[in-house]
Amino acid sequence: MQITLSQIEQARRRIASGVWLSPSQESHALSELIGSRIFCKLDNLQHTGSFKERGARNALMLLTPAQKRLGVIAASAGNHALGLAYHGGLLKIPVTVVMPKFAPLIKSSACRRLGARVILHGDTFGAAKEEADRLCRENNLTYIHGYDDPAIITGQGTMGLEILQQVPKVDAVVLPIGGGGLIAGVATAIKARRPKVRIIGVESARWPGFSKSLRAGHPIPITGSPTLADGLAVSVTGTNAFELARSRVDDVVSVTENEIAFAILKALEAEKTVLEGAGATALAAALAGKLKGLEGKRVVLAFCGGNIDPNILGYIIEKGLVVEGRLARFTATISDRPGGLAKLSRAIADAGASVKDISHDRAFGGGDVSIVNVVCTIETSDRAHIRKVLQSLRQCGIKIPQTSVNFTK
Repeated sequence: MQITLSQIEQARRRIASGVWLSPSQESHALSELIGSRIFCKLDNLQHTGSFKERGARNALMLLTPAQKRLGVIAASAGNHALGLAYHGGLLKIPVTVVMPKFAPLIKSSACRRLGARVILHGDTFGAAKEEADRLCRENNLTYIHGYDDPAIITGQGTMGLEILQQVPKVDAVVLPIGGGGLIAGVATAIKARRPKVRIIGVESARWPGFSKSLRAGHPIPITGSPTLADGLAVSVTGTNAFELARSRVDDVVSVTENEIAFAILKALEAEKTVLEGAGATALAAALAGKLKGLEGKRVVLAFCGGNIDPNILGYIIEKGLVVEGRLARFTATISDRPGGLAKLSRAIADAGASVKDISHDRAFGGGDVSIVNVVCTIETSDRAHIRKVLQSLRQCGIKIPQTSVNFTK
């Protein structure tokens, strides 16, 4: 399959009235941290919180009058469903979304609020897809694939045209890779106009589907494990997306769960913006030093999704603090007599740290009833500060087993 620059330019004009032209704003804070001139393409600020609106609107607008009247269907547990639901409502096109039963309640509720018919079916995405296919045949609906439909890929490519307009001298564009639809469209657009711009894909280390497919020479099914970047957790890269992207992507890197959590934290602190796991992978790769040869260069990071589950955001922030060395936990053995806990707290304060939580462990502290184990969580400035605090505590005679210390080294 081939998609041309002309088709992407047409898609941009087609969707312009319904998809926001998101900014590519320069971040001085991230630039200082990373060592490149960092520009953030803020597609997490689209109405439904992700870039998926681009392809969804383009695909819907290309339907025939009969297809628009009968409606469309898709299997999706996330942003593709939201994009179809929102733009289907704007364009008066009936949308049915089949989600697996484990789909986040916040997303199924949002789709219903946007006017879509939501069906919860099956315990796996595969089961939801089979049900969507059945309903598609029985009701003469049009199925719109979330990342491999040509109209979807063409719509996603409009992000590339915007980046070239907003950052004319861009040296590299960094994008997440899951099914491959976004990077295929953006790479097609950018390479057609500026072949020397580097296109770098970032995948979850737990779902390395695109890199494995590159080595095999064709899309291959994989089985991954749970990841914060759940939007990238697809069992197989799209066939069309792979064929378009394989010769246009210059490099593929992977990021760990800790690196994703740290990126979400840094986006909150440095840019005051919320990113979901998949939407933070480009930043994660940059912060982890995985974008080689781009020191001082103009680099656009795609912030392509902000629909994070509020129930896990607090956990991710704390995880990010641990990664940066701003949160640590250890077990200390202190006297259980009056003044023992005060001595520990004073020593922590004197070392410039702050106590976040302390819990006593008397039941499993051994046979000496005059001592007690306390599990301490402290706030620090960085990993070097943690080591300084532990050293100071030991110099005060407080026993801290090395095996009890928990922080990212």
